[in-house]
Amino acid sequence: MEIDLASAADDSKYLIHSRTEIAHVLRAIMQKNELVTAYFNHGRDFILTSIVDVDPGLGAVILDCGANEALNTKVLESGKIIFVTTQDRVKVQFVADRIDAVRHNQRNAFRVKLPATLLKLQKREYYRLSTPVINPIKCLIPTAEHGRIEANIADISIGGIGITGYRPEIELETGKQYDGCRIDLPDIGTVAVSIEIRGTFDIILKNGSRTRRSGCEFVNIPGSMQAMIQRYIIKLDRERRARLAGD
Repeated sequence: MEIDLASAADDSKYLIHSRTEIAHVLRAIMQKNELVTAYFNHGRDFILTSIVDVDPGLGAVILDCGANEALNTKVLESGKIIFVTTQDRVKVQFVADRIDAVRHNQRNAFRVKLPATLLKLQKREYYRLSTPVINPIKCLIPTAEHGRIEANIADISIGGIGITGYRPEIELETGKQYDGCRIDLPDIGTVAVSIEIRGTFDIILKNGSRTRRSGCEFVNIPGSMQAMIQRYIIKLDRERRARLAGD
């Protein structure tokens, strides 16, 4: 996944330079316990982490260690690290030139300098990736009216999914929340979520048949489930890039 703050020249109007405002944004991310993806080794490696402290007085941001010890060691040897996260579904990105190992509240942690600039886009969306058409991943949705619905997932992000392929007579009501939904992510695991239907429309497939597509937003999704979805998105993205490079 190509992630680089320098490439965001067109987004320069979204750069925040105020030290106070940068600290405020990072604290808001910390309070919501948002996942932070730290890319290093020119974007070829990453760890999933979260912010545990922001100290503008010391000019420091403290983050959790990742789950993979080998990658934790590797990131300490890295130069440029690019951090990508969200605040209220708005993309936030900043860069550190180095990362240090520290102890925080009697736990191992990472420390980086409070960034001098921070990119906060105004567009409220997550990185969304189309899923395989052949052998599509499924979302199982329990409903009172139709029992358990099996739908194909057309695209996925850590904020929601687009579903299609369910029976055309089924009406998924816009604004309605469905709890206890399950998504099986190959090689990752099963995600249990609640979804809210944000909109439904008819589409015509290439073979001329008609089907429905619904946009769904995850509701109060736990951080552990977000992490699984993020790992799946990155895995799928890397597999596609590898296939393109091999062509």
